[in-house]
Amino acid sequence: MANGIASLDRLAEAFGQLRRALDSGEASEINAAAAIVKAATDDVRAQGAWRMDPVLKQKIEALRPMIESARVRVNLATDDVRQRIALLAHTGAEGTPLTYGR
Repeated sequence: MANGIASLDRLAEAFGQLRRALDSGEASEINAAAAIVKAATDDVRAQGAWRMDPVLKQKIEALRPMIESARVRVNLATDDVRQRIALLAHTGAEGTPLTYGR
């Protein structure tokens, strides 16, 4: 059980890092934090002890709001990027003045 708690503690820290990285808006930080979340999630899934142990199950349920918060931030960041790309595609060359005239 101690190993399961340590894994869930790492998962909580990983999602905290992801939330901070998403708030920073730095792509390199977001990518690094996403890799840490994946590793922590894989570790928790590989152990599987949280499914049978009520204490671990309760601890992972307590993490749910933090995980949901990170998911919402990812969705907002993704929507922002999509809107910017759509705006750039819509504007295209018409919105960019030519540097040299003919």
